[in-house]
Parts: sequence; structure tokens; C-alpha cells
Amino acid sequence: MKNGHNSMLHRPILDLLAPASQPNAADRPQGAAVVDALWARLRIEAKEAFARAPMLAPLLVGSILDQRSFEAAVFHRIAMRLKSDAIGADLLVESWTRGAAASPEIVRGLRADIAAVVERDPACERFIEPVLYFKGFHAIQTHRLAHWLWNNQERDFALYLQSRSSDVFQTDIHPAARFGQGIFLDHATGLVVGETAMVEDDVSLLQNVTLGGTGKQAGDRHPKVRRGAMIGAGAKILGNIEIGEYARIAAGAVVLKPVEAHATVAGMPARPVRISDPTLSLDQILSDLAYNSFDYAI
Repeated sequence: MKNGHNSMLHRPILDLLAPASQPNAADRPQGAAVVDALWARLRIEAKEAFARAPMLAPLLVGSILDQRSFEAAVFHRIAMRLKSDAIGADLLVESWTRGAAASPEIVRGLRADIAAVVERDPACERFIEPVLYFKGFHAIQTHRLAHWLWNNQERDFALYLQSRSSDVFQTDIHPAARFGQGIFLDHATGLVVGETAMVEDDVSLLQNVTLGGTGKQAGDRHPKVRRGAMIGAGAKILGNIEIGEYARIAAGAVVLKPVEAHATVAGMPARPVRISDPTLSLDQILSDLAYNSFDYAI
């Protein structure tokens, strides 16, 4: 954890993202403008990066400073990484914009995910880093679009995005897999997630994790990972089994049976080694910036 101590989440992510957190026009002070605090922060970081590394001007200007919003910046940056001779960046951006307009969950997930990266990754000091560089953050946003397309009968496009994300980000997440908010894919290389898998809010998945089937089942055949769990590097979780809330799966573990809430398991096959209280590091300053992203500027 980045913080020097562990602390419980003060409020659930869904509460922080409730519509009530966005002020109505009638509630604003007269003459006030609505400002997206996260977007303002990202632009400041981009200008500071520009001053330090002017040779990156095309990246910083095109991806952030010339964009109109936080969402537009993220969609543009990922589209530029995913574009190919077959599918251009403009079509990808248009698809993300269309999906975000139709499904507020895409935007809520995006904002919760970036807070999760900055809060949990000790190597991340600024919001600009996942926006521009982190393939785990880019991969989960690509999946959010692919999942929306899958559920809206655009399955060939969804499968294309799955394939392209595998090529570019080295992750293979089936478009039907369900993810909550506040997802942290650390490094992400080698991540495989099957069609009927479900991952709830505030879960961290490290590199080379597999949420797969046993090969002996049809239908609902993949793991269900509950809120706050952490899956260590190289862990393999196989079959329609449940990983309980705030469980910890040790690196390299092979999990073939359900794991109870708050347990730590390790080994091949995995066995419980500890039961602990649920904890999750959370810096409320970062959370307020990402989740309560509308503030007043007089």
C-alpha cells in the first residue's frame, strides 16, 4: 500500500459517485462556474511536464492540453495506442464517446480506476502517469468499452477490441466479463479473464493472473472475485468459485476452491495461511479529487 498505514474505506465508491455529488445549476452560487477538479489537476501536471520535457510536446499537447475534458483526453490517448490500419483512432474515440454518453458507468469506472492506480501503486505519483503510460489502466478502459459494445449487440467490434488490446497491452479479457469500479491492473502483462468471470469494486490484479475455467464446465464457469480482493502475480484461479471480500491470493497460487472473506491463501493448490481484518489503503484527498470532480470556481 502507498500510505504508511492501512485504513478502511470511509465511504463506498458507489456513494462517492452518486448523482448527488454533482451540484444542480440551481444550487450554485451566482456567477459560479462548474470546474472538474480532476481535469484541472491533469492539465497542471501536463504543463509542468511540458516545461521539464519540451521534446514531449506532441504527446502532451495532443493527448491532454488540446483536449476538452478528462474523458476526452483518456479516450484520445488510448485510441492512439490501439489504432491500426484497419481501425483508426477517430472511430475508436467516436465509439468511446458514444458509449460514455449511453452508459454513465464507463465514466464512473474510469474515474474510480485512476484514483485506484494513484492510491495503490507506489510507483505512481501523478494522474498524468496512468493517463499517458500505464497499460493496465488503458487495458481496463478498453475492456469497459468492449463490454458496452458486447451488451449492445456490437459483438464483432467488441471482439476486435479484445484482440487488439491483447496485441497492444498483453491482456486478454473477454468482453462479456464483468468488472466493478476502482480496478487496479498492476503491470497487467499476461492477464487472462474468462467470459463469465466477475470482478467487484476495489480489486487489484497483478501481472500474469488468470481468472479461467477448468476446461470441464460449460455455462457459468469462471471465478467471482468480491470487493477489495488482491490477486498476486502469477496466481491462477480456476473454475466457478468465489474469492471472498478482501481476500488475498499469494503470488503463484493455484486456487481451485472457494476462498472465504478476509483470508490469505498460498500454494499449489492454495490453502489458507491467515485470516485478517479487511483493510484497504485510501487517501481521501485523492478520492475526493477523482470522485467528487465538480467544484465551484467564482
